[in-house]
Amino acid sequence: MEKDIRCPLEYGLAIFGGKWKSRIICVLAAQAPLRYSILRKEMGNITDAVLSSTLKELIADGMVLRTSYDEIPPRVEYQLTEKGTSVVPILQQICQWAGAYHKEEQIHPMIQCEKCDYR
Repeated sequence: MEKDIRCPLEYGLAIFGGKWKSRIICVLAAQAPLRYSILRKEMGNITDAVLSSTLKELIADGMVLRTSYDEIPPRVEYQLTEKGTSVVPILQQICQWAGAYHKEEQIHPMIQCEKCDYR
């Protein structure tokens, strides 16, 4: 663990917290493996730079597996590891909790959010 992380909760939030990491995990949980272009399309308004750097962080943390195929053109796919899959129920619980307090009408909900039981 990093020196500034003092408890397991801080570690968990560093691994899957924030706007993009949890979204990437949810997208991959719903329809993995995915190629980069499909993942980016599913994410909506994320930039290539942010998606690329966030994927690298999730790979380094052991949450996402990147598989390269020796083909022409090259093919790369992303999917959750066992560690990444293990966090999905936690994110669903957070979603259910937040749904009880956040009742804003969403114009374009994510496909993954429509599968949550929070509504």
